[in-house]
Amino acid sequence: MAPLNLKRRTLLQAGMAAAATAMMPMGLRQANAIEIGDAVLTSVSDGNLVLPVSFSFPDAPQDELMALLVKNGLATDTLLPDCNVPILKTADRLIMFDVGAGANFMPSAGKLIDNMADAGFDPADVTDVVFTHGHPDHLWGLVDDFDEVVFSNARFHMGRTEWEFWRNPGTIDAMPEERKTFAVGAQNRLAFLEDTINLFEPGAEVLPGIEAVDTSGHTPGHMSFMIHGGSDPLLIAGDAMTHFAISFEYPAWPTGSDQDPEKGAATRLRLLDRLATDKASLTGYHLPEPGEGKVEREGSAYRFVAAG
Repeated sequence: MAPLNLKRRTLLQAGMAAAATAMMPMGLRQANAIEIGDAVLTSVSDGNLVLPVSFSFPDAPQDELMALLVKNGLATDTLLPDCNVPILKTADRLIMFDVGAGANFMPSAGKLIDNMADAGFDPADVTDVVFTHGHPDHLWGLVDDFDEVVFSNARFHMGRTEWEFWRNPGTIDAMPEERKTFAVGAQNRLAFLEDTINLFEPGAEVLPGIEAVDTSGHTPGHMSFMIHGGSDPLLIAGDAMTHFAISFEYPAWPTGSDQDPEKGAATRLRLLDRLATDKASLTGYHLPEPGEGKVEREGSAYRFVAAG
């Protein structure tokens, strides 16, 4: 007989899938899929964040920032970045990059499991979860309301530096007061993976055809992942770039979401140059849904060209 908590989780997931099949609940969004050689990458929405502009870009030149937002038809007080979770289907694996925010971060996020069901994905079929970093909107969806790991059949992979940062007991005290909950939440959730996590270094082939790219700065061990096997490589960028206009037109501007703003800016500049030079495709976690496109040079800066 299955343990009660396992039965409850199974019933909960079955109920979600049945509801998604019967009708698309309000707020769910269609997934988007692209082919990479023999694999298919699907972008599944976890909803969106609601962030004050004053938090996101406190040290950017404010007059120029406001003008850029207005030019792009955006509000000047609040940003609403999408959350795009990439899922890569290969011949023998179903690989997720990050796991969304779960139910306890922001009401506007945490939609991943419902949207996965709508896109035809079952959490039980996920073979691998590869983390870009440990921020709440990328990690907190790991565990459900019953303190069960949602992707129960998956292997989990994280860069060694990122893992050691969040698992360090001193990280909570070292974080600014407004971000201590980030560290508490990360430590609570990563404890579930203590005995099973696969740690890797920059440059490693994490899984076949998936190259780990050091994009630290946003967090101490933030990783992006270059997917090889298609006609052009594709980068899963995580939060290396977080805004479709600002991160490309003014990549040197510091952002409030980067733990090390100076290093984050240097990482953006290096990465944008590589993407434009290699003509690689890009999917960004917080770029406009589904987050996919290319990087082109525009004078001394860059621009994001959405796919399709």
